[in-house]
This record gives sequence, structure tokens and C-alpha cells, in this order.
Amino acid sequence: MQWYRQDFPTANGPYRVAFDGANIWVANNGSNNVTKLRASDGVNLGTFPTGTYPIGVAFDGANIWVANVNSATVTKLRASDGATLGTFPTGTHPHGVAFDGANIWVANSNSDNVTKLRASDGLNLGTFPTGSDPFGVAFDGASIWVTNISSSTVSKF
Repeated sequence: MQWYRQDFPTANGPYRVAFDGANIWVANNGSNNVTKLRASDGVNLGTFPTGTYPIGVAFDGANIWVANVNSATVTKLRASDGATLGTFPTGTHPHGVAFDGANIWVANSNSDNVTKLRASDGLNLGTFPTGSDPFGVAFDGASIWVTNISSSTVSKF
């Protein structure tokens, strides 16, 4: 492992990242796209369009899911080539994204809820209330955890 700093260019406004097993995907909030960097050496493998103001990013084992804050959507990209496989509506201002092994969970900060989408086809499986201003989402192997900024709580599903 290298313990010295290396910087790699992306598009404007890099925000969050995800790892797909070989590559780093960067949500470029100021550019409405994601950048794919090879993790071993940082080589730019492409930049791919998303919705407006991408902020959250997750990997489902085959695809990259990107939360688009101003579009109230998530974009599904094929990880192998960055092809857009679909754009799916969520609540207002989606931020955090997590994969639970079968579904994508999206924290919708202005809606005070999370949206559950089936990863295979993006079908909306439900919207569930959270605390105030949900932002981050994580899967622990059994439950989904959501941080709620304005209520200073964490919700468990």
C-alpha cells in the first residue's frame, strides 16, 4: 500500500465516492456527471452523465447508482462501461445511497424519508419516514441505517 498522497483530476465539484472492486466512481456535483478512475493507478476511464447535482454514489455488484439532488432521481449506470440503464424518481433532494444485497435505499433529505428501489429494475418498493433531514445511508448486513441531521438521530430499518 502507498501511504503518500496522490491527486487525480475529476470534473468540477467531486463529492462522494464508491468502489466497484476495481475502480473508484466519483460523483461530480458541479458537473452533473461521474468520473470512473482505475483504483490501481488513478487513470481516468471515463466521465458519464447523470442527473442534476449528483451527490451520493453506491455500487450494487454490477451497477453504479447515483443520487441526483436537484433532479429528485437516481441514475443507474452499468459499471463495466458507464452506460445509463435508467433514471428513477425518489423523494426531494436525495443524498445518501446504499445497497442491501437486493435493493437500493435512498435518503431524501427534504422529504424526511427513504425510498427503497429494487436494484434489478428500479421499481419503487416503498417510501418510509425517517427523522428530520435524512442524509447518510448504510447497510450492516441485516438493517439499513439512516442519519437524520436536523433531528440528531439515526433511523434503523
